[in-house]
Amino acid sequence: MSEQPPKYEQQLRQQLIDYAIKLNSSGLTQGKSGNISIRFDNGFLITPTALSYQQLTIEDIVHLQLDGLPAIEGQRKPSSEWRFHCDLYQHRDDINAVVHAHPDYCTALACTSRAIPAFHYMVAIAGGDDIPLAPYALFGTEQLSHNVVTALTQRQACLIENHGLIAIGSTLSESFHLALEVETLAKQYCEAIKLGDIKLLSKQQMTEVIAKFKTYGQRN
Repeated sequence: MSEQPPKYEQQLRQQLIDYAIKLNSSGLTQGKSGNISIRFDNGFLITPTALSYQQLTIEDIVHLQLDGLPAIEGQRKPSSEWRFHCDLYQHRDDINAVVHAHPDYCTALACTSRAIPAFHYMVAIAGGDDIPLAPYALFGTEQLSHNVVTALTQRQACLIENHGLIAIGSTLSESFHLALEVETLAKQYCEAIKLGDIKLLSKQQMTEVIAKFKTYGQRN
């Protein structure tokens, strides 16, 4: 880009870089895998494809329109997964950030075609009585995007079969920390599977948890 973006946009771009680096330091992903985005100016900002997070500059962050077309000529190529980011923003007016990663335990479950059922009440943190599994499709395709959007119709997180994890939220911080929570749940579920005889909570019990979550935490 020939010109520096305005200050607010610079802050958002730097925020994306900071959280991209956290993807590695938190263990949610390794190397250049994974991608994150944030809604901005009738479109969204997203990490570029195949660049080291540690070396990113604000000029490397890609600005796409909500139809997926570049908002700026001559910028970097976006993440290969830009399509499901784009479609999620189109279908979910309530979200402003998307985090996609390949954490170990979520990916292990996804590679054995397992969703995360109601083995623990904290599963409700993703908005329902399970954390669903989106069916496999080739990365970067319309089919994968369709599968992800469908899985996240009434959820804030899902696994992707033979792939990884997606978490969405109203802020980048919310999406990132939800991804951490889901990976913790995935680890616990993997350990529970080893022990066997998992007791699942009923739909009624999970409905009660979901209702209680609506009034949980600090209120101004």
